[in-house]
Amino acid sequence: MGARRQLAAAALVTVGAVTFAVGGVTGAAQARVLPAHASTTAARTEVAASAASAAGTAARFTAPHKTLKIGAKGAAVLALQIRLKELGYVPGKTDGKYGGTTMTAVWAFQKVQGIAPTSTVASKTWAALENPKAPAILVPNGKPDRAEVNLTKQIMVLYLGGVPKLITHISSGSGIPYTEWAVWNGKRQKFTGDARTPTGDFKTTWRKSGWHKSYLGQLYNPIFFNGGIAFHGALSVPLYPASHGCVRLPMHVADVLPGVLGTGVPVHVRGRFVR
Repeated sequence: MGARRQLAAAALVTVGAVTFAVGGVTGAAQARVLPAHASTTAARTEVAASAASAAGTAARFTAPHKTLKIGAKGAAVLALQIRLKELGYVPGKTDGKYGGTTMTAVWAFQKVQGIAPTSTVASKTWAALENPKAPAILVPNGKPDRAEVNLTKQIMVLYLGGVPKLITHISSGSGIPYTEWAVWNGKRQKFTGDARTPTGDFKTTWRKSGWHKSYLGQLYNPIFFNGGIAFHGALSVPLYPASHGCVRLPMHVADVLPGVLGTGVPVHVRGRFVR
């Protein structure tokens, strides 16, 4: 069955004492996270199947309306994870355990909905999950396949075929000038910069699988789009701009992104974060 037909069919799912409605893609299908080496075709299918609402076909969802915090377990957490995955966010494993990967997906969702990001999932977030808004389009006439980086909200949206398929929390350049010393090309050197993520229109260029050592630190699965500025996984992706200029991603998102974001794809960077 094709992804579109699967998404069109909604189903009621009961886990423990909680019943909730999700799209035709089951929790088991949504739970799989693609590794960095996954094929583009497989990755596109996976992400497309997890983003029903982005195409305007979100299934009906009845939230459990149970307040959740980091460390929570059970049916309500599973419902949250499946719904986030269905909407195009990336909560990691759909295992009913509320950890850091699910939290970053919650942050991204809350920011898109205009809710102050917090690790607590309560009434406002559940209500938004029942009736979600799509991300604001930054480039209305952009190419069907493109990445939009919203520095104001600190999110990145990947569009495939004109539809937002992957939405993630990010941390961009801090804007705080830096001076770093590092051993580079066999000698100790001084590096300075303004730690900005420049706005503008770019395209993805080269990439590397796994850890890549730069003179400013380690980048995981980097995909470069503006000189030395890249999307990359990082162990710290806080709720504020903190990088030297790159766009930091949660590690589990950096595992998925190379399989769905090709080379030569437009990257549009807009906005400004206000502290």
